[in-house]
Order: sequence, then C-alpha cells, then structure tokens
Amino acid sequence: MTNQLTQCFQEMLPAIETEMKVVLQADGRSEDDLFGMMHYHMGWADEQFQPVQIKSGKRIRPVLCLLTCAAAGGDWQQALPAAAAVEILHNFSLIHDDIEDASPTRRGRTTLWQIWGMELAINCGDAMFALAHLALNRLIDRGVDAAIVVQAHRRFGETCVRLTQGQHADMSFEKRDRVSVDEYIEMITGKTAILLSHCAELGALVAGCDDETVVNYATFGRDLGLAFQVIDDILGIWGDEALTGKSAATDITTKKKTLPVLYGLGQDEVLRQLYQQSTANEAFVQQVVERLDQCGARDFATAKASTYSHSANHHLEATNPAGPAALALQQLTAMLLNRDF
Repeated sequence: MTNQLTQCFQEMLPAIETEMKVVLQADGRSEDDLFGMMHYHMGWADEQFQPVQIKSGKRIRPVLCLLTCAAAGGDWQQALPAAAAVEILHNFSLIHDDIEDASPTRRGRTTLWQIWGMELAINCGDAMFALAHLALNRLIDRGVDAAIVVQAHRRFGETCVRLTQGQHADMSFEKRDRVSVDEYIEMITGKTAILLSHCAELGALVAGCDDETVVNYATFGRDLGLAFQVIDDILGIWGDEALTGKSAATDITTKKKTLPVLYGLGQDEVLRQLYQQSTANEAFVQQVVERLDQCGARDFATAKASTYSHSANHHLEATNPAGPAALALQQLTAMLLNRDF
C-alpha cells in the first residue's frame, strides 16, 4: 500500500473493528453461544469462544465506505455504523456461501457449518443479517439526519436482494451447460460489484452529497467491483502463481464458469467438446488454455477489465473528491485494478 492509503487503514480499521464488536456484542456483554459463533467467524474467538485475534479479511468494503464519506466532504466517523453494516452483511453472505458451496475452510480456518452443523450455521448467518440492518440505526446516534438514515435503510435492503439474486444465479449456473457472457456479467454485478457500489453510495449519502454525486460514487463502486472480478478471472487462468498464491490451473480443472471460459465456450466448438470430458488432468488444462488463447478469450476479458476500470476512474473523477481521503481512495482503486495480467 502507498503511504496515504496505509495511514487511512491504520486510522480507520481499529474504529471499524470497535463498531462491529459493539454491534455483534463482542465487547464483553455476551457469553451467548450464538454470538460466540459470530465472533469465531469474524476472527475474534476460537472454537471454545475464547478471545483470539486472527486476520479475517482485508476490510476493503468498510474502508471504501469511510474513504468515500471523507473524500466527499463528510466526517468518516459518522459513517462508521454504515461501514460496520456492510462488512457484517458481507460476512453473513460468506457463512451462507460456505454452506451452499460445501466449503470446509474459510480464511485458513474450519467453517462454521463444519464445526457446529449446518442448521446452527444458517441460524448464525440469519442473525448476522438482522444485526447488519440494526447496525445502520446507529447512524442516528452519530448525528446523521433521519431522512438520510431512512434512505440508507431502503438502499441497504435493495442491495441485499441483489446479493441474493447474484448468489442464486451463481448456483444455478453450476447446473447449466450453457451460460452467456451477459448472464455472467449480471451475476457478478449482484454477487460482487453491487456491495462495493453500495459501500461508496452509503459513504456519499452520509456525507450529504447531492443525487448526481451519489450516483457517480455508486457507479464508481460498481465498475470497480466488475473490473476487480474480471481481473481475478484472468489471473485465475493466466496469473503468475508466485504472485496470486494459487494454482493457475484450478479454475480450469474445476471447470469454473469464468468470463474467459464462457467467452471461449461461446466461440469454439473444440473447447465445448473438451468441457464435456469427465477428466480434467494436466493435458486437459493445457488444451483448454491453448484453445482460449486461439479464440481470443484473454484479449476479450482484458478489454472488458479495461473498460470497467476506465469507467470506474471516470465516475470517481466526476465526484471531485477532495483532501487526503481522495488520494487514499485513488490509491485504493489503483491497488485493486493495477494487478499484472
């Protein structure tokens, strides 16, 4: 991270953690097992609910919310309840995603459903979903105008619907042989980009921005999320394993429906035939990558990433962000988008 962004993270992260701990009763008020499960998922407790401090996510979303508020001329501390709400909502979705995907681990730790069972894990996620909404009410305590809080609640609920639509589409794609590029973009908009969009939108709302500025910030966040996901898709096939930390063959061997793959399947009959094979060994991976290169899948995805990146930067510039937070926001954007592919 660059200096200004690092400074903002160092200042904002402790405040975000404190706000979330109050909402999730990790401030010594509760010894309830349900809240203990939440604390475990958040990295604040072990399996016996004893206090620990384990890194559980980069907290990009809440920091984006606070940076937007500050860059738009607001007091970022006023936006802390909104930042906590989006991060708690994100973590609710991860608990349910782990169950739906049958994932045994999350962030290097055993997932909730693996330890306490599917039923209790679902219930824990439901509780976090409710608490995320309650967190927004704390904006009133920070002096945010009630009309803005009502608007924030409405947009928060609408965002939740989009999130579940994105997850529904993602799961349904696993059972379908053919998925179009447009369907995929719509899915990642709901599953990934919409929450980043809402983070920036909430920050702008708390700062008291006019409607046009709020829309520009929201669009910036959405296109930032789309660009980030498409870049991830590219790195998942052609990325340097030493930099990405995961095998470049994983997305191919699991036959994951990413943007380059879907484009290639729509263009290349040989590739479609390959994907009908039951085996996915090293030879399969090599053949698939060769076909993707030949049909221009990497170039297509790279062009998409570039389009979304330029749009994100354009809408951010249109907001006329100011002060140190503006520089940090620009640096965060560059960090997320300027990854080698």
